[in-house]
Amino acid sequence: MLKIITITAGVTTPSTTELLGQQLADATRKTLAAQGEQVEIIQVSLGDLAKPLTDFFSLGFASGQLAVALDHLRKADAVITVTPTFKASYSGLFKMFWDIVDDQDVHGKPVLLAATGGTARHSLMVEHSMRPLFAYLRMHIMPTAVFAATDDYGADLDLQPRINRAAQELAHYLSGTYGYRPTSGNQLTEKANKPNTQETLNAGSFFGIAGQKRPGPQAAQVTRPQGSVGLSVTPFEELLRAD
Repeated sequence: MLKIITITAGVTTPSTTELLGQQLADATRKTLAAQGEQVEIIQVSLGDLAKPLTDFFSLGFASGQLAVALDHLRKADAVITVTPTFKASYSGLFKMFWDIVDDQDVHGKPVLLAATGGTARHSLMVEHSMRPLFAYLRMHIMPTAVFAATDDYGADLDLQPRINRAAQELAHYLSGTYGYRPTSGNQLTEKANKPNTQETLNAGSFFGIAGQKRPGPQAAQVTRPQGSVGLSVTPFEELLRAD
């Protein structure tokens, strides 16, 4: 059974951020179910973890619900994460959580990015703020990210198609439709830590291009045209000794 964790940083009730996370998870589960895959969705609301997150930065260890959430993240096959837009970037609560995540726990995991905001003018926040953060964590970021402005709910007919497209990308990635099925849990991390591995997990693998091993260094082969004359180079030391 595939495990997908949704991590949302909404702080209001009801929360459009949490609603968007649920919509993405439901669309992903629907696509995977059509492919015969069983899915477990684990929902984590960072609004409920505000106090444990603050304690972590003062005490240095995770406890209670925060420790459980980090364990779920470690064991998940994929991540859907959504943040509200504050001051043209992700929220402080969102950043606090990802700051304490061990890089090795998420290395290689596929992640679907999404955000909410008061206006569509903030939509590029996903590209200039969120993608660099998850690229630093070396997660596999899905090509399509979803931004939902306040006006999108109940008025924008394009929101659901965007949700479906992003969810289908994550579902096809997990099911191996594009030629690569990620290893679950710690196996992917162990593979990433093996020395001298030449295999790469890249966008080519996602779109069905078989990963290839990088060729090792080879001696350069120099071919001279027929009839050419080789150059004679005098070492600098001999030039100094010349009369």
